[in-house]
Amino acid sequence: MIFRCKLTFIVGEIKVFYSVNFKELEVLGMRQTWRRYFGPSTMVTAAFIGPGTVTMCTIVGVRTGSALLWALVFSVVATVVLQEMSARLGVVTRLGMGEALRERLPQGLARFGALALVFSAIVVGNAAYEGGNLSGAVLGIQAWFTEGAVDGFIDGSVDGASSVDWIGVALPLIMGAFAFAVLYRGRFKVIERVLVGLVGLMSVVFLTTMVMSSPDWSEVLRGFITPNIPAGEWLLVVGLVGTTVVPYNLFLHASVVQERYAGPEELPDLRRENATAIILGGIISMSIVITSAANVQGTGIRSVMDMAQALEPLLGAWAPYVLGLGLFAAGISSAITAPLATAYAVKGIMGWSDGLQDRRFRAVWMSILGIGVLSAMSGFSPIGVIQFAQVANGILLPLLASVLWWLTSSERIMGEYANSQWVRMLGGGVVFVTVLIAARSLWSVFGG
Repeated sequence: MIFRCKLTFIVGEIKVFYSVNFKELEVLGMRQTWRRYFGPSTMVTAAFIGPGTVTMCTIVGVRTGSALLWALVFSVVATVVLQEMSARLGVVTRLGMGEALRERLPQGLARFGALALVFSAIVVGNAAYEGGNLSGAVLGIQAWFTEGAVDGFIDGSVDGASSVDWIGVALPLIMGAFAFAVLYRGRFKVIERVLVGLVGLMSVVFLTTMVMSSPDWSEVLRGFITPNIPAGEWLLVVGLVGTTVVPYNLFLHASVVQERYAGPEELPDLRRENATAIILGGIISMSIVITSAANVQGTGIRSVMDMAQALEPLLGAWAPYVLGLGLFAAGISSAITAPLATAYAVKGIMGWSDGLQDRRFRAVWMSILGIGVLSAMSGFSPIGVIQFAQVANGILLPLLASVLWWLTSSERIMGEYANSQWVRMLGGGVVFVTVLIAARSLWSVFGG
C-alpha cells in the first residue's frame, strides 16, 4: 500500500504542492542502509572466498577441528587493516595500487623490479588460478546433475579431475560466458551487485550447514579464545591467513572504491563497509571450518564436496545440492574478481587513464578469463606456472604490505588522512605476518 501526503505552502499568492510518497522514501532508506554496509569491499570478500579458501578451511576442520579458529580471527583483523589502508589510499589520492607504485617509488632499477614483480605475480598468478576458480564453479554445478563427480582442490587447481564429457566441456564455457557478460557490461554497479549477491548466497549456504551440524559450541569457543597449534600443523595457520590476505585484492580495492566514494569526507562510510564485508567473509570461512570439524574430523576428506555424504543425515538428499551451490558461488565470484583485479593492476603499471570500458583494460581481463576457460575445459593443471606464481606472490605480498604501510603513513602523500600512531603499530605487525605468509608460500614450493 502506498501512502501519500500532500503539503501546501503559500508563498505570497502562489500555492506550492509537494507530494510525498512514503513507500518510495522507505525503499530509498533501505537502499541507503544497504549501500552503507555492502559495496566495493564486498568485492574483496567475493575475491578471497574462492575454491582454494573453501578447501583450505575444510582441510583445517578435518585435521585440527576448531583449534585454529583463532588464526582466522587474526587473519580477519589483518585483512581489515590492510584493505582499509588500500581503500583509503585510493579515496584520498585517487590512485590505484599500480598507479601509486608507478608514481611514488623512485625511478630506477628498484621501481622497474617492483613493477615487474607485480606484473609476474598478479598477471601470471591469476591466469594460473583462474582455471581453478572456474573449475570450482563447474564442480559445484555438476553436483546438481551427477554423483561422485568431484575430486579435491589443491592450491586452487583440480587434482585428478573426472573424465571429460560434454558437461565437463560445456559448463566451463557457460561459467566463462556468465563472468564475461558481467564484466563486459563495463558498469561498476552491475559487477558490485552480482558479487554482493554471490557473497550473500555463500553466507546462507555455509551458515545454514554450520547451524544444522550442531557443533560442540564449547569447543568452538575454545578455538576462538585459546591460541593453540596442534603438533606439526603450524603451516596450516599461515595457510589460513594466506587465503584471506590476498595480494591482488589490494589492487582491486584501491581502484573500485574510487567508483563509489567521491572524497575523504566519506571515509567513515568506507571503514564501516570495509569492516562489515571482511568480517562477513571471515564468518563464512569460520563456518566451513566448524562444519568440517563437526562432521568429518579425522577422515580423509579433502574438499567441501566430500562433506556431502557426511551431511546427508542432516540435509538428506539435499546435501550435495546445498554444498554444490556454495562451491559454485565461491568459484564464480573469484572467477569474476581475479580478471578484474588483474586488469586494474596492469592499468596502473602501464599508466592507462581509462577504466572499465577501455579496450586495453578489457583485453587484459578477457585474456585471463579465456586462459581460465581453456584450462577448466581441458582439465590441465599448469603445475609449473602455479609454482612460479606461488614464488612471485610470496615475494610480492610483504613488499606490497610494506609499501602500502609506508605510503599511507606519509603525511606528504596522505595529508591529515595519514595513518594514526596505533594504525602504524598495527600495520607494522601485519607486515610482519605477511613475511610469515611469504615464507610459507616459498616453503611449499622449495621445502616440500
